[in-house]
Amino acid sequence: MSKKKSTKCVHSGGITDDKFFGNITPIYPSITYDYLNSDAYPRYFNTPNQLSVSKKIAELEGTEDALVFGSGLAAVATSMFSFVSSGDHVILQKSLYGGTINLVNTEFKKFNISYDYIDVANLKELNSVLRPNTKIIYIESPSNPLLSITDIKSISNFSKKNNLISIIDNTFSSPINQNPANLGIDLIIHSATKYLGGHSDILAGTVCGSNELISIIKKSGLNFGSNISEYISWLLERSIKTLSVRVLKQNDNALKIANFLNNHNMINKVYYPGLSSHDKHDIAKKQMTGGFGGMVSFELKNSISSDEFVKSLQVIQPTMSLAGVESTITSPAKTSHKKMDPKERDEIGITKNLLRFSVGIEDVDDLINDLSNALKLNG
Repeated sequence: MSKKKSTKCVHSGGITDDKFFGNITPIYPSITYDYLNSDAYPRYFNTPNQLSVSKKIAELEGTEDALVFGSGLAAVATSMFSFVSSGDHVILQKSLYGGTINLVNTEFKKFNISYDYIDVANLKELNSVLRPNTKIIYIESPSNPLLSITDIKSISNFSKKNNLISIIDNTFSSPINQNPANLGIDLIIHSATKYLGGHSDILAGTVCGSNELISIIKKSGLNFGSNISEYISWLLERSIKTLSVRVLKQNDNALKIANFLNNHNMINKVYYPGLSSHDKHDIAKKQMTGGFGGMVSFELKNSISSDEFVKSLQVIQPTMSLAGVESTITSPAKTSHKKMDPKERDEIGITKNLLRFSVGIEDVDDLINDLSNALKLNG
């Protein structure tokens, strides 16, 4: 029977409790197993709770297999280093999560791996940087923190035409809003710390793809050793059961808040793909089938101090991470993109007055009132 996403969230994966007949997945905390009867070992990605949550995530993304890691960046690093070696080349979207940028800029040069950050929407630019040694094209949509949208289908077409491995960071969308495998992308990465975990208490990452590609990543992954524990695997599988209801509520709240901010005279600009004013709104409508996500970024007028504005908020909390059930806010220039050159940050729009708002599941009127009061106090 074909199941819809909200049903998959609850029922996909999981382990049947044949001994005590409990109706939820039991935890198997052992890190060592009888080698005469089992080859299970945590670093091999094959212990019971690791396999359980991996199956759930793969079914949600519509892929054959998935792996779980100790963080989202571990998933990014292990996936990319599984397919490149010295002398290879990688194409990357210009607007990416700061941790991914720092990984590429600091680690690739050690291994003589070259790379280009480009506007991947520009086919002429794509073709101009393509080389015989190009192995990967890496994108993020919606991107962190500017919520830029990439035409996923066009990237998968370009990738297949040129025999590249396409990778997308799908964290900001979550599997509820977007399934890149349906659009031809090879590997889908999530920081499971964010929407998959959803309660600000889990550090994890995941990559989804075909059996063939995941088996290659698994071979590298067991050498890198950035695995997830059984308890965190169990917590993540538990958390995904509510993924659909959480994300759908966050979608609704975020759209209302984006419209409120977009009409406020103390806001310079709002970044949200659900707004008709977003330059890629039509593309977002085609490929984001569940909603436009719970992330809204906005730039305050220059006359307002972003720090003072954040201090004035009473409900929305200042934190570095995102996608919990509680609403949080951060300055990307001071957190996720702090290591970037300030001039480069400003050039791509990550200014000192840009704030990234992770919309939670609270009553939307309370969130709007909180923003409104903080704007009045600092206006």
